[in-house]
Amino acid sequence: MPTTSYAVLTKSRAKFGKRLTEKDYTSLLACQSVAEVMSYLKSYTRYSAALRDINERDVHRGRLEAMLKQELFYEFDSLCRYDSSISSGFTRYAVENIEVEQIIRFLILLNSSSTDKFIYQFPAYFSKHTEIDIDRLANAKSYDEFLSVLSSSSYYDILKSYAPDEKGRLHISEIENKLYELVFTNLMNTINIRTKGQEKRELKSLLMTINDYNIFSMILRLKKYYNLPADAIKENLLTEFCDIDSKTIDMMCNAESSAEVFSVMQSTHNGKLIDKIGYVYASDISPRVKFRLARKNMHFSNNPSVVLISYMFVSEIELMNIISLIEGIRYKLDSKKIQSMLIY
Repeated sequence: MPTTSYAVLTKSRAKFGKRLTEKDYTSLLACQSVAEVMSYLKSYTRYSAALRDINERDVHRGRLEAMLKQELFYEFDSLCRYDSSISSGFTRYAVENIEVEQIIRFLILLNSSSTDKFIYQFPAYFSKHTEIDIDRLANAKSYDEFLSVLSSSSYYDILKSYAPDEKGRLHISEIENKLYELVFTNLMNTINIRTKGQEKRELKSLLMTINDYNIFSMILRLKKYYNLPADAIKENLLTEFCDIDSKTIDMMCNAESSAEVFSVMQSTHNGKLIDKIGYVYASDISPRVKFRLARKNMHFSNNPSVVLISYMFVSEIELMNIISLIEGIRYKLDSKKIQSMLIY
């Protein structure tokens, strides 16, 4: 194994060893205020340096989330610089995820004629990592102006096929699905081109299982909240990179109930993971599977690229946990209710 690859493996596992423990979560769940959560994170966890300049007595949830996301992005970018066979592809994947997140946030604001708020919530650190002209985007006041800003981006071909309806509203959830589908496709294409052997098999197994559960979750959501017909549901699914065969996907899309969708999914090879994870809500299943697979790779994989992206997934879920904790405490939820939302 090349020295640079060994460094990725070693440093990723070392950072994984500093993640929040069950004892940390117990202490955080005992906190009575956001200030107490902040104080604990600053005093006893790996987030102390990132949060050093934040006053825990007057912390704003949005700023805290931005700071932690910034720390996560820089940490992952730093690990990629130690090199692995597809490190540049992973960096691109991280950048594209943030770009799509910000594009969707802008469109939500455009839908409510509130685009003036965009620049104030934009993660400033990210400006130098994207080719999107953020100042021009912030000043766009219509969908046509928005498209003009994105005309040279890889997202343009998707975005140009959408337009506000007669009431000026955008189908944001559909746009979001298509953009994230592009990001995932780019990553899978990179893996197919740049990797081989065991490394390729492990990466594809990880990502295709995650996509299987994303498909399962999407079918449940589109049935429950949008009551879409089977053909319309299938149009929103990324079926190119999955282990579920087309017949099984058709069965889930045509299912008469959520229970039937569950039953069909659990009959598949990857669907058997549902019985092995503890979950409270159906929406928890996909991230819990993602966490379980990534954590397993952190312990057992010998491929630097697999360990690297698995560490990214584990860290993303830990950040999601912190945000859920803060929101739960802010809104005075019972600690057991908050705990049920955490994945660790």
